[in-house]
Amino acid sequence: MSDTLTRYRRQWFSDAAAARADILAGIVVALALIPEAIGFSIIAGVDPRVGLYASVAIAMTISLIGGRPGMISAATAAVAVLIGPLVRDHGVEYLFAATILMGLFQILAGLARLHLVMQFVSRSVITGFVNALAILIFMAQIPQLTDVSWHTYAMVAGGLAVIYLFPRVTKAVPSPLVAIVLLTAISLSLGLPVNTVGDMGKLPEGLPSLALPQVPLTFETLRIIAPYSLTMAAVGLLESLLTAQIVDDMTDTDSDKQRECMGQGGANVVSALFGGMGGCAMIGQSVINVTSGGRGRLSTFVAGAFLLFLLAVLGPFVGRVPMPALVAVMVMVSIGTFSWASIANLRRHPPTSSIVMIVTVAVVVATRDLSLGVLAGVLLSGIFFAGKVQRMFSVERIAEGDTAIYRVSGQIFFASVERFTRAFQAEDSARHVRIDVSGAHFWDISGVGALDRIVDRLRREGRSVDVIGYNRASADIVDRFALHDKTGVETGAVPH
Repeated sequence: MSDTLTRYRRQWFSDAAAARADILAGIVVALALIPEAIGFSIIAGVDPRVGLYASVAIAMTISLIGGRPGMISAATAAVAVLIGPLVRDHGVEYLFAATILMGLFQILAGLARLHLVMQFVSRSVITGFVNALAILIFMAQIPQLTDVSWHTYAMVAGGLAVIYLFPRVTKAVPSPLVAIVLLTAISLSLGLPVNTVGDMGKLPEGLPSLALPQVPLTFETLRIIAPYSLTMAAVGLLESLLTAQIVDDMTDTDSDKQRECMGQGGANVVSALFGGMGGCAMIGQSVINVTSGGRGRLSTFVAGAFLLFLLAVLGPFVGRVPMPALVAVMVMVSIGTFSWASIANLRRHPPTSSIVMIVTVAVVVATRDLSLGVLAGVLLSGIFFAGKVQRMFSVERIAEGDTAIYRVSGQIFFASVERFTRAFQAEDSARHVRIDVSGAHFWDISGVGALDRIVDRLRREGRSVDVIGYNRASADIVDRFALHDKTGVETGAVPH
């Protein structure tokens, strides 16, 4: 218990330098969250306050109970695109109720250890997910670069110059923060004709209040919100766990994925109680945080707390921050997020891995749905894996007098049973057949069923058949499901 508390305390305040870096990184993230949250609110069809309050509540809560220090969670597009019909047909109060249920589903998912499903997501899928997100982040900036004055392009270029060149002067202050402050000062002093944060939507005034959703507590309400809640929970956890893995790789550290699942659930419940929509981890803001020096829980907490301060105290000033400054930051995030090595690796990696990565990117970019892209990548990976294992299979026939010995090597499962069965279909005049499976492994009932059919056919043709060499795991599944002679492993008898 004391070790856990010590580790948790270190995740907040490891030393003064780390705390300073976390605070500055959190400030940068808070500024970048504002236009994103307003944009996601518009997508969901709700007031900007719903997205902004969600970002405040989720960021501050997840910093306390999440499992991945330094990762930023807030209102996201992945969740926003799912809830438009619910808000349109039933109103925002049903959204709050659905978000609470979403959080409860995520807590149950954590308790059920569903985070372990991430073990089946290949590296190619993760790379495709990252590249697709980088493309989507860049595409999201295009509206701010269309039908605008030349001042916008000049400010974006100047912001990128500051972001990439200022670290050569000093790394004491995050360069994105310097770019935002400098461009804001230039825009205000010169009165440049550029879009501002205030143009995205009206910023809220004051603090959010705690309240339960005003919906009837009936099964009809549950019937309405449950499908939305389940979908939001699944998409939120998928994006959060993938983002956690990416932050793990960026920081060369590990994280508690089970705790992160339950933390996401708790954060969404709190968000709904304070009038916010559902959310999850954000790879763009997480990359901003990490590249700006944020590593601990303090950076995530500061992002939420400073956003609340901006909204409650500095709202009018924040509304005048020029959008080109934030566009420059997001372009930097897009460039930094994209795995440029993956382009060169297209020729070096196996073709199947490259195809999985490209398909994941294509589906995500085409549908703007991260879950569909990841699902397509995982399914394709599974198909390629099954095909690869299927080919790792052979049957060798050796004749010894009137006995034919078939030595089977490889994996016997649903994808290889056809080749396994075909190997025994040739004409064979031997009176005795011995099937040696010491080099094989039976994985499922499809493999056992194929062996049953082979043994049954050979015996109907008047041959004696022995099956020998089962390993322990194969013997167990054959003893449970086979119709021909059992292995005899449990009794110590010789299989026949």
